[in-house]
Amino acid sequence: MSVKASAESRGGAGKKARPLACLILAAGKGTRMNSARVKVLHPLLGMPLVSYPVELAQVLGASPIVAVLGHQRAEVEQVLVARHGAGAVTVAEQAEQRGTGHATRVGLGPLSRFEGIVLILSGDVPLLRKETLRALVAKARATGGLAVLTATVPDATGYGRIVRDSAGRVQKIVEQRDATAAERTINEVNAGVYAAPADFLRKATARLSPKNAQGELYLTDVVARAAATIGAAAVAVDAGETSGINDRRQLAAAEIVMRGRINARWMEHASFRDPASTVVEPGVIIGADVEIGRNVSLRGRTVIGAGVRIDDGVILTDTDVGAGAEIKPYCVATEAKIGPSAKIGPFAHLRPGTDLGPEVHIGNFVETKKARLGRGSKANHLTYLGDVIVGDKVNVGAGTITCNYNGYEKTQTIIEDGAFIGSDSQLVAPVRIGKRAIVAAGATITRDVPDGALAITRADQKHVAGYADRVAARYQARRPAAPTSSPAKPSSPAKQG
Repeated sequence: MSVKASAESRGGAGKKARPLACLILAAGKGTRMNSARVKVLHPLLGMPLVSYPVELAQVLGASPIVAVLGHQRAEVEQVLVARHGAGAVTVAEQAEQRGTGHATRVGLGPLSRFEGIVLILSGDVPLLRKETLRALVAKARATGGLAVLTATVPDATGYGRIVRDSAGRVQKIVEQRDATAAERTINEVNAGVYAAPADFLRKATARLSPKNAQGELYLTDVVARAAATIGAAAVAVDAGETSGINDRRQLAAAEIVMRGRINARWMEHASFRDPASTVVEPGVIIGADVEIGRNVSLRGRTVIGAGVRIDDGVILTDTDVGAGAEIKPYCVATEAKIGPSAKIGPFAHLRPGTDLGPEVHIGNFVETKKARLGRGSKANHLTYLGDVIVGDKVNVGAGTITCNYNGYEKTQTIIEDGAFIGSDSQLVAPVRIGKRAIVAAGATITRDVPDGALAITRADQKHVAGYADRVAARYQARRPAAPTSSPAKPSSPAKQG
C-alpha cells in the first residue's frame, strides 16, 4: 500500500478532513493562586483564562467544544455563556478530581457519537497560537495517530519527560515522580496538549489505571498505548508558548507576553507612542493610521475607526470611536459611541449610553450619561449632561447641568436644534428647550421653552452706591490700634575692677 493510501485509510489525507472537536480541561481549583476565585476565572488582559482555549477552538473550527468543569462549576459556566453565548460550549462535570486522564474520560461523555479528531487543551494555558494547534491537528489527521506538543527546556524539573526509542519515535511520557534517574536527564517535556482520534481516546482512557506515585489517572499514559497501536508523534513548540498559569506572578508574566503580541499585530498599521505602557485587550479592533499615546487602555469590545488620535492616559471600554475623532488626555469612556471627527476632552467622562454624533465637542471636566448629542453640538466646560437628547449645533455653556433625578425617578431633558444654553444653567427635567431657543446664564428652567424664545429666571440687578467705602470703614474701625514702642533702658555702667 502506498504512503498516500495508508494515510487516507487512517483518516488523514483524504479529500475531506476528519471533523474536529475540542476538550478543555478546566476542573481544578488552582490553590497556588491563593484566591477565593477558581483559577480559570482569573482575567488575563480582561478575558478569563478559560476563554482563551475556547476562542482558539472556535478559530480552528472545532465543534463541539466541551469544557470539563469542577470547582465553581456554576460560576465558570455562567462566564462561558456570557462571553461566548448559550450553547457555544458544552459542560461536563468532573465532581471528583482524579487526574487528567479521568477528566478526559468525563469530557468524552458528550462526544460519545463523535467520530473525528479530538483536540485536548487546558483551561490555564493562554499563550498557545492558532498556528501551533493547526500543525498539531494536521499531524494527527495526516498520521491517523496521536500527536502531542513538546518543548525542550533547560530545566525539566516537574515536567513529564518525552521518552523516545533509538529511532527517535515517541514511546511514552513519564511523569517526574515516576521517572528513573536516566529519564530525568531528558529535556524534552510534555506540553499537555494532544490531538487524537475520538475512538482511540475513548478506549484508551477507559483502560487507565491509578498505579503511579500520585494515585491518579494520567492522560499521559495514553501516549504509550498510542505508540503501541495507532502511532504517536510529537510537534515541537517554544516552551514559552505552552507556559501554564499556576500563580499570580505567572499570570502577570503571561499578560506581558500577550500584550506584546497584540500590540505588535496592531502596529502593522497603527502608531503606538509607548507600546510597553499601552494595554489593548483581545476583543479590541483598531483601524488604519490610528495614533495612540502613552498609558492608554483599550478594553472589552472597543472599536477604533481609521485616523483616530488617542492621547495619553485615555481609558476606553466597550466604546466605538468614529473615524478621525480626537480624544485628548485622560478621558474615560464606557459603553459609549463617539462620532466621526468628534473632539473629546481633556478629562472628560463618557458614561454608558452616551452617543455623540459627528463633530461633537465634549470638553474638559464634562460628564455625560445616557446622552445623545447631534452633529456639531458642543459642551466644552464643566458640564453634566444626563438622560438628555441634544439636537444639532447646540451650544451648552460652562457649568450647565441637567437635573435628571428627583430622588425617586430619572426623567429626560430635550434640547432641540440650534439652542443656546447659557453658563451656570440648571435644566430641571422633564423639560424641553425649543429650536434656536436661548437660556440666559444662571437660569433655572423648570418649564418648556418655546422655539426661538429667551428664558430668564434671574432676579433684577440692584446697585447700592458707596457700599464698598462703608464696608471698608466698618472693618477699619474694628482693627486694634498698633502698640506704642517703649524707650530703651540705659545700660548699667561696667563695674570697675
